[in-house]
Amino acid sequence: MRRIERENTGTMKPGQDIVIAGYAGLWATVEIIKHKKEDLRQWFSEDYMDRVLEDGAMALEGNPEKWAQAGASECEAAGEGGVLKALWDLSGAYMTGISFSLRKIPVKQETIEICERYDLNPYRLFSTGCLVLLADNGGDLVLALEKEGVTAAVIGKVTDGIKRVIIHEESNGYLERPSRDEIYKVLAE
Repeated sequence: MRRIERENTGTMKPGQDIVIAGYAGLWATVEIIKHKKEDLRQWFSEDYMDRVLEDGAMALEGNPEKWAQAGASECEAAGEGGVLKALWDLSGAYMTGISFSLRKIPVKQETIEICERYDLNPYRLFSTGCLVLLADNGGDLVLALEKEGVTAAVIGKVTDGIKRVIIHEESNGYLERPSRDEIYKVLAE
C-alpha cells in the first residue's frame, strides 16, 4: 500500500466504526438531471426530476471540529470519485485496512434510477455533501447525526493490516484503486 498524501487531522485505528453521513452520488444525480433533463423526460416526469433537484440541495461540510463534537475522530469528504475513493484515500492516508458493506451505504432510490439509465456505479459517483467519518462508537455518532437531521449509517470497521475488504452477501472482494469519476461518462469535463 502506498501512503496517500493528505493532512491527517484526527485518528484512524483498528476497531473503529466507519460511518457514512449523507447520500452516495446524490450531488452527481442532481448535476446529471440539470444537464440531461431533456433526455431524462422519456423516463421520468417533470415533477419527479424537480423533486430530486430540490431534495438534493442539502450538503454536509467536512468540518472536523463540528463532527468531533458528535464523536467522529476523522472526516473525509466524498467528492470526486465518490464514496469508494474517499474510503480508499482515508485508508491509504493512515495505512490501515478497512472492511465494509456496500449495501449499508446510504443511496437514494433516485440515484439508483439515474445510474441505471446511464450504466453508472453510484459509489464511484461525485458525492459532494457526503462524508466518511470514523468513530470509536459509530452507533452513537449515527444517533447524533440523525438528531441533526442527517442520514447516516455504520458501514464497517477499520481493521489491522492494509486490506480494503468489501463485504458482499455471499463472499468478500477487495476495493480497487480509484478510477475516473463516473459522472464523466455522462457529462463532458
